[in-house]
Amino acid sequence: SLQVNVAIRSSLQSLREKIEELRELLLRAVSTRQITQLEGDRRQNLVDELLTRHKQLEALYRNEGLEPDMSRSSLMAGGAKRGVPNPWLLEESEETRGLGFDELRQQQRRIIEEQDAGLDALSSIISRQKQMGQEIGNELDEQNEIIDDLTNLVENTDGRLRSQTRHVKMVDKKSTSCG
Repeated sequence: SLQVNVAIRSSLQSLREKIEELRELLLRAVSTRQITQLEGDRRQNLVDELLTRHKQLEALYRNEGLEPDMSRSSLMAGGAKRGVPNPWLLEESEETRGLGFDELRQQQRRIIEEQDAGLDALSSIISRQKQMGQEIGNELDEQNEIIDDLTNLVENTDGRLRSQTRHVKMVDKKSTSCG
């Protein structure tokens, strides 16, 4: 009985570690876009359901007020006698229900092709925006050169105007002193 308890405890711990490993792999697959967000959410729900059922198994193992025979039969039957669903029977989505391995692979390829087409379209849009941005930048550079030229012309004209104003004042002063 002690060996069985140790084996069960070890199996539950191993199950927990594998569920965590599944969760990490799923997060990586979603973040690297190996699967769609929708599929990632569906799989996350399945992993969450596994975690819930793992907790149910642990609770049954700890006998939480149950007789040992009932606990064992609940574990073996997936809790069916207490109205708890079998932890190993996970519900499959409508999209994949009844599909074989090759059909699932084709569906996944189709999804990836759709994503690739979307990414290609996005890439062309971004390329056009980049080109427009470069053209706007070139136009701004030309406008800045024109503004710099105008600024120099205004400064030169202002300088000449001041010089001419001083010259007129000197001529006016000389004309009033002479006349």
